[in-house]
Amino acid sequence: MLWRILNRALRFVLSLAIVLALTWLFRKVLPANHTTIALFFLLAILAVSAAWGFTVSAFMSVAAMLAFNYFFLPPVGKLTVADPQNYVALFAFLATSLTGSQLSQRMKRQAEEAHRRRDEAERLYMFSQRLLVSGNVITLLNAIPNHIVESFGLGAAALYLENKKKFYRSGGIYLDDDEMRRVARREEPVFDAGRSLYFVPVRMGNRAIGSLGMSGRLLSRETLEALGTMVAIAVERARAVEELGKTEAMREGERLKSALLDSITHDFRTPLTSIKASVTSLLSTPSTASPDTRELLTVIDEECDRLNGLVGDAAEMARLDAGEVELKREPQAIGDIISAALEQLKLPLGQREVRVELPANLPPVKADSSRIKDVLVRLLENADAYSPKGTAITITAEVGGEFVAISVADQGPGIEEMEMSLIFDKFYRGRNQRYLVQGTGMGLPIAKAIVEAHGGTISVTSQLGRGSVFSFTLPIARERAARA
Repeated sequence: MLWRILNRALRFVLSLAIVLALTWLFRKVLPANHTTIALFFLLAILAVSAAWGFTVSAFMSVAAMLAFNYFFLPPVGKLTVADPQNYVALFAFLATSLTGSQLSQRMKRQAEEAHRRRDEAERLYMFSQRLLVSGNVITLLNAIPNHIVESFGLGAAALYLENKKKFYRSGGIYLDDDEMRRVARREEPVFDAGRSLYFVPVRMGNRAIGSLGMSGRLLSRETLEALGTMVAIAVERARAVEELGKTEAMREGERLKSALLDSITHDFRTPLTSIKASVTSLLSTPSTASPDTRELLTVIDEECDRLNGLVGDAAEMARLDAGEVELKREPQAIGDIISAALEQLKLPLGQREVRVELPANLPPVKADSSRIKDVLVRLLENADAYSPKGTAITITAEVGGEFVAISVADQGPGIEEMEMSLIFDKFYRGRNQRYLVQGTGMGLPIAKAIVEAHGGTISVTSQLGRGSVFSFTLPIARERAARA
């Protein structure tokens, strides 16, 4: 503090010394007319204003005016003025020197402001380059405070994210956690110039996702707001890149599983076909084989059929996943598809009552009849397998917007809520029924894939002890509806 006072006092003394030096020069060494002397005084005042500011230059202007009056204007040696016109000259000189000093100081401030903004723009660019380095969200969040400190030469920086309720810090200065939370919620910046603390919201569009706290050198409000926006964009970009990577990895994983499944099913078909042919031949040929041997051959024959069904389902699932199944989508009547499915299941369903409740004037759907029949067959087989004998299965349909919803309801034990989201996964079977009912766990996933390939959806609702309802939707055939 004392050094600043001494430094400022020294500037006033030096400005006065310059005035005295110019006075001595023009009095003793280089005599000149009044205009020349006034111009030299003015140039010196402008130079001092540019170097030391307006206050020093204003003091120098007054000192120069007095020296000009006392030493150069008649009567020399007195502060009085003989010619009234010289009063005008003196005041013009003072006004010119003060105005010039003020303009010079203003230009200096503008030049400093332009330099500071350019410096901040360069630092913002450097900071943005650092943000693009990492594509991992966790790594980026931990690195952002360090990047801010290094790019802008700050003492400390901290990042707070509202959704994670977590802080990321850099630097040895503690930044108030409560203040950062308040800034994130109020979405308004807080500036404490006295303690060199600055808090700004991190915005993504009109929404604040967190806040930044900084301590150290002063940054402009525009730079601080740009910093918050850049951090938000970088965080969202890293998250999007990470999600894209996960999605792509899942897609590649599904593609690999489908290719592997397809390859395995092809390798299984050849030996299964040979075994099936051999067992069928042995069973159809009269022989002297004992009853026990024929019973074993019958078991082999039945298990071959089961394995063939599993291989067929796996191959079908692989083709559906790979998008290799071509659908012949044409206007179809729902009633005809249901009749075809029931005809195919006539023997497996046996005496099971199946109720079909369709409203009148049900519009046709645009679908591949054989594929949708397969969906209905799988849902009916599922209902038959998981509901007690003697209970009825109900098939209904209704129009909803641009779709027709078909439902298959049973009176089975129902599905637990935690299993509802897993029921359409490949190879999944209910944990309470998997050892009681034979199956591959592929029927519902295949039905789901076929329905989604038609542009529809499939879902299930269930109540424990009351049964389950499987529903799927198909788009209405617009061409036929328009003609009608």
